[in-house]
Amino acid sequence: MEIACLDLEGVLVPEIWIDFAERTGIEALKATTRDIPDYDVLMSQRLQILKDNGLKLQDIQAVIADIAPLDGAAEFIDWLRERFQVVILSDTFYEFSAPLMKQLGWPTLFCHRLESDAEGNVVNYHLRQKDPKRQSVKAFHSLQYRVIAAGDSYNDTTMLSEAEVGILFHAPQNVKDEFPQFTSVDTFADLKQAFLNASVRDLSL
Repeated sequence: MEIACLDLEGVLVPEIWIDFAERTGIEALKATTRDIPDYDVLMSQRLQILKDNGLKLQDIQAVIADIAPLDGAAEFIDWLRERFQVVILSDTFYEFSAPLMKQLGWPTLFCHRLESDAEGNVVNYHLRQKDPKRQSVKAFHSLQYRVIAAGDSYNDTTMLSEAEVGILFHAPQNVKDEFPQFTSVDTFADLKQAFLNASVRDLSL
């Protein structure tokens, strides 16, 4: 059996924090795991910026409500689910994800949770576990699944390394340069072909 594991932001939907940064005009919020590999450092920076600017969870959710998946993403997910079991492994938060998951047909999502106070201030974040993407792939291996994974950022590289086949999708040049061992593609048509090439099964439908 084979399972497909995908990152969410930058692969299927736009980067939420970048959209929020553009709406608020706060340049520092544009930083993502493409720029800062250490997720704890990145999230600590984000929470401090929110606090300094009086921004609340509902302010972020209002932006997310207007975000649509990347062109071709919903169709790609439909195509992939006809051929694989599909799980989204993301460093986003359940408090962000519902509008986006609805537009993608509610694929299975493993991610994290935010903690906010009674006024809606985001006061903390809780990771599902340490190195969650790699650990998820390991868990699928323990269930006898062969894993093909695709992502775009530093925080995806442990997932890609743990999988039988790792694919970089629309990754920035710095990530491509540092991880040349992974196949790199930039369109959903090429990503489909990469999954077909990586599979050990006959996927002609």
